[in-house]
Amino acid sequence: MITESIKHLNNNYDVVVVGGGPAGMAAALGAKESGAERVLIVDREKEAGGILLQCIHPGFGLQHFKEELTGPEYAQRFLEQAIAKDIDIIADAYVLDIDGDRRVKLMSGSQGVQVISAQATVLAMGARERTRGAIRTPGTRCSGVLTAGLAQRFVNLLGFLPGNKAVILGSGDIGLIMARRLTLEGVEVAGVFEIMPHANGLNRNIVQCLQDFNIPLYLSTTVVEIYGRDRIEGVTVAPVNEHLQPLADQSWYVPCDTLLLSIGLIPENELSRQLQLRIDPVTSGPVVSSTMETSINGVFACGNVVHIHDLVDFVSQEAILAGRHAGFYVTGNRPPTDNIRLIPGENVAYCVPQTISSDREHTVYMRVRRPLKESILKLGDIYEKKLRYVFPAEMVNLKVKPRFLQNFHGEALTIDILPLE
Repeated sequence: MITESIKHLNNNYDVVVVGGGPAGMAAALGAKESGAERVLIVDREKEAGGILLQCIHPGFGLQHFKEELTGPEYAQRFLEQAIAKDIDIIADAYVLDIDGDRRVKLMSGSQGVQVISAQATVLAMGARERTRGAIRTPGTRCSGVLTAGLAQRFVNLLGFLPGNKAVILGSGDIGLIMARRLTLEGVEVAGVFEIMPHANGLNRNIVQCLQDFNIPLYLSTTVVEIYGRDRIEGVTVAPVNEHLQPLADQSWYVPCDTLLLSIGLIPENELSRQLQLRIDPVTSGPVVSSTMETSINGVFACGNVVHIHDLVDFVSQEAILAGRHAGFYVTGNRPPTDNIRLIPGENVAYCVPQTISSDREHTVYMRVRRPLKESILKLGDIYEKKLRYVFPAEMVNLKVKPRFLQNFHGEALTIDILPLE
């Protein structure tokens, strides 16, 4: 795996990309494609590639590369493309600050502390996992309680098993994948317990990771107590009512020495807040325009920093767009300003981007609040699309053609996803 491509940093770059995961690498390639000459990727890990390096299972690249790849294979392809395009990469480096003039202060063991001037920046820092503190599960602070992503790193990169009998709280994709991975390594997985009445992972992972291995999935059920002094010894689980309150009289005890938490991801937005970017309260990521530009000119964002994706292929598509427009910003080839605001309506939790323009095609990403079998997506009164089913765990993508927008003279469009009558 390629670690970094430079030994000495320049003081000036056209575009600096913060983060060397799938979003960062795709954004850097997009910036090069649109005319940026000097592009730098800064990554805090010892080698670029992001979370993909520990995702050794297949299922990546079906849309972007039109073939099935593992996570490391997907990352390697982007890394090789970045090197071929003379994109500078510095690994094991931290971005400490970005000021309003897009001066990037970074620190690394090889380069020390430096301040780099950038004409445009792209934020692609990814996301982090929610921990036990986010849900305040009662019980002792014993060892053996860890996030599913950390367990994945232990098993796939470091060669350590977290335990012998596991309980998984939450049905996020990483938790589902780790249920299968641990089973293949001989660990007994007692079950996956999800507080919501529906799973929060992709349907293909429910089938391939749970059903194919006879691992039970308990919906509307959660962990209400953790037991153990030095090491976790077991948990109490209980069903919940429609208000997500545990029904204590129906609880039962599950012995285990490991509890994996797969309870969601949080966009990694410390830098975004330092920059005082406008943040969407639903996504916890920056509000972006159709060019993926944030509320500060010349600062773009993409990937899980903006909103949590379910497929890395969507991350790459969105990041290429962000990088491409960062390059256009540098070269002065900016498109017209957005003139239509998108408003999440009935059964739509959020939509990204938050604004679009009427002059070109856009892809709008959104998530529903509740599952529906047959539904209809309505973009104001100018466009309708039937959907076979919608599910909170799977993003809905809408391609908005300019012909639908050219005769629209309002300032805002509401997006609704309603049951098909």
